[in-house]
Amino acid sequence: MKKKALLVVISSPSGAGKTTICQRILKKNLEYLYSISYTTRKKRKNEKEGKDYHFLTFKKFKEKIKRKELVEWAKVYGNYYGTSKKIIHRAQKEGKVLIMVLDIQGGMAIKRKYPESVLIFILPPNMKELERRLRKRATDKGKELKKRMDNALKEISFLPHYDYVVVNKNLHDTIKIVDQIINAEKYKSKRFDFHPAFGRAKV
Repeated sequence: MKKKALLVVISSPSGAGKTTICQRILKKNLEYLYSISYTTRKKRKNEKEGKDYHFLTFKKFKEKIKRKELVEWAKVYGNYYGTSKKIIHRAQKEGKVLIMVLDIQGGMAIKRKYPESVLIFILPPNMKELERRLRKRATDKGKELKKRMDNALKEISFLPHYDYVVVNKNLHDTIKIVDQIINAEKYKSKRFDFHPAFGRAKV
């Protein structure tokens, strides 16, 4: 019995924990695929090329757009982010779970092109806690911090378009819930192609 690919998008406001949650899910489920996004954003100190992102110049990114190598792309905080078509084609070919950490624009684009994809939104416990996490991260200050807080409110308004919403109050519990959601989705009947394995029963 052949399984169909399961495309999972995890979104959240900056600082709500989507990247950490994704990393823990992937560590627990080594058979899952992960979409490493392309970006024109500068690499942070703790980030590695090919692991966190594929870091490109604006020129190289626009070349990928022109060659139609990206399934979706968007400009966020002045930089471009995009998802490669290749990783989605691989997931479809192998019937694998593919996890994508995307912003709202990316999530909406994937849902339009792949209606059976599963969108999970990670919420902070409250806005005060989100601000605390962003300050602790120490990569956003002043106007940039305010911009991210304002943008978080806009992103949260898209909750009705997502299939699941999980409040990240406790990281361990959140990871467990997201893992359970993915496992449940894996076994939905629509994820299976019954025809090759099961012919029409004889009466």
